[in-house]
Amino acid sequence: MAKLILNRLSKTFDMAGRAAVNDISLTVREGGFLALLGPSGCGKTTVLRMIAGFEQPSDGSILLGERVLADAGEMVPPEHRNMAMVFQSYALWPHMSVAENVGYPLKVRGISGDKRDRKVRDALTAVHLETYADRRPADLSGGQRQRVALARCLVTEPDVVLLDEPLANLDRHLRQEMEETFREFHARSGATMIYVTHDQAEAMALATDVAVMSEGRLLQVATPEEIYARPEGRLVGGLVGQGAILSLSSPAGDRRILDWPAMQLVLADRAVGPGADILVRPQDVEIAAEGAAVTVLSVLFEGERYALRLALPDGQTLRAFSRHPVKVADRLAIVIRSAWRL
Repeated sequence: MAKLILNRLSKTFDMAGRAAVNDISLTVREGGFLALLGPSGCGKTTVLRMIAGFEQPSDGSILLGERVLADAGEMVPPEHRNMAMVFQSYALWPHMSVAENVGYPLKVRGISGDKRDRKVRDALTAVHLETYADRRPADLSGGQRQRVALARCLVTEPDVVLLDEPLANLDRHLRQEMEETFREFHARSGATMIYVTHDQAEAMALATDVAVMSEGRLLQVATPEEIYARPEGRLVGGLVGQGAILSLSSPAGDRRILDWPAMQLVLADRAVGPGADILVRPQDVEIAAEGAAVTVLSVLFEGERYALRLALPDGQTLRAFSRHPVKVADRLAIVIRSAWRL
């Protein structure tokens, strides 16, 4: 295996020259798990299709190690890239059994007999479906069908596995169950994995690295922890987490992590710098006896806590959590323990 490199990758579909993917460069480390995160229409699936070989780049190149897979002039066909893809729709043959679906890529490669049977059996065992080998896809749940699709990937021992919003059709319980299956699959296969999603919770839970996209451009690539704690810019800050972005005066100096004394100056409009976007996460907002005055706009009971939407005197809103019940229109005081200047 080798690292996957996207070098100034672009894709334009229409004559007007509007780029669906615009000058993206990133390196997916060997054996890594990269999530491409962004809203619908941001270009992430187009990137995945170019990596798979279903679309040719308009500009730039794709390399696997030193091997050029595609550029604007030529590209290696999908079947010669040693990649596997898991689709949102599962893409299983309805007339084939589970074992036949899993073994089909081996059949195409001319692998038969005991060797194929052993590989299929091992792949089904890896996704806990060994007792379902003779069933048809119609007899399986959504989560089981997705496991069959994963086993079909595993059986070919691919260098790269591409996943296009594979959990979008599943309910919350099955999504959580399949997240664990994906983690096990990644650990077992050792393959480089690229996972397209618009769900930041999925990206954070699964990936070793997250690439945030918007309108065809790459905004930031970092670990989930780094993306969450130190987003680069308003767009990334708004996409990741449940934080509120407040437009306030910037404190003096170049500090980006703001503690409560700094936030007190900002909220009291005594900061000396120009206007700035400041990200405040709900877990950093604490209801206190004294602090900044807020009004409760809404209260949502979440079982173990209450999720609050609060209004500052200037009308800007932020979120907070409380262990104790409060009511809409209550006046509270808050302390913001930490904030991030975007």
